[in-house]
Amino acid sequence: MTDTAPLRYAVIGNPIGHSRSPAIHEGFARQCGIRLEYERLLAPIDGFAPVVNTFFAGGGQGLNVTVPFKEEAFSLARENLSPRAALAGAVNTLWMREGRLHGCNTDGVGLLADLRRLGHDPAGRRVLLVGAGGAARGVLLPLLESGCAHLRVVNRGPGRAAALHAAMAAALPQFQDRLASGPLTEPGSRWDIVINATSGGLAGEAPALPGSGLYAEGALAYDMVYGARPTPFMEQAAAAGASRCADGLGMLVGQAAASFEIWHGVLPETENILTALRDQLRDA
Repeated sequence: MTDTAPLRYAVIGNPIGHSRSPAIHEGFARQCGIRLEYERLLAPIDGFAPVVNTFFAGGGQGLNVTVPFKEEAFSLARENLSPRAALAGAVNTLWMREGRLHGCNTDGVGLLADLRRLGHDPAGRRVLLVGAGGAARGVLLPLLESGCAHLRVVNRGPGRAAALHAAMAAALPQFQDRLASGPLTEPGSRWDIVINATSGGLAGEAPALPGSGLYAEGALAYDMVYGARPTPFMEQAAAAGASRCADGLGMLVGQAAASFEIWHGVLPETENILTALRDQLRDA
């Protein structure tokens, strides 16, 4: 036993009561022999910064940031951003170092880790990304860095997809030959991985994608949202010929593991945590 006080961490958002981050990080900590306390912080919609400042002034070590505060977290840590966060325009991981607030975005790393866990490494594959909002922006760099052969972004509002494409091509000219965009009605065909980065699944909706020709043989359909049952996008994809469908629970655990590594210098194993969360969802 030790008298050393446990390290303080938290997840901040609004709403926040549903967050599974405490269970995930507490599981990682047990695995790695680290003493920590991890809580949920409910911040007022117009009062994010004061809650963050109070947390760190009181000895807090790190914060995970969820909706709707990732852009505000980006602004708070603007002077000390990781390249991923700078490109994404959003931060989901905050920590204090030498009196300065730092920020990173681990969403794309979490997605990439889960795709590889599922046996669908994007390297050399054709990837379709559905949606052009913050979720899509946060995963573009890791997907491109993974070595995918081609990445196309489609969105219901094609102007938003074109704007995201232009911004990424300007920031990442080395990848511009692999990157394309278009309207949701023109996704192209025979994709190896189709990723739904829209939030429609939370409202019981699937994106209006064509019913045939979208998926290559052996293709994966991946939805960033998750639930106890297959999402509307997963059901749509299975009917349209996707060989495998997966939700974003593994991405949630993967991005948490990447945050944990930033804070503690060790990357935890995720499989047991993911299995436990999946069982909890089924039993709920």
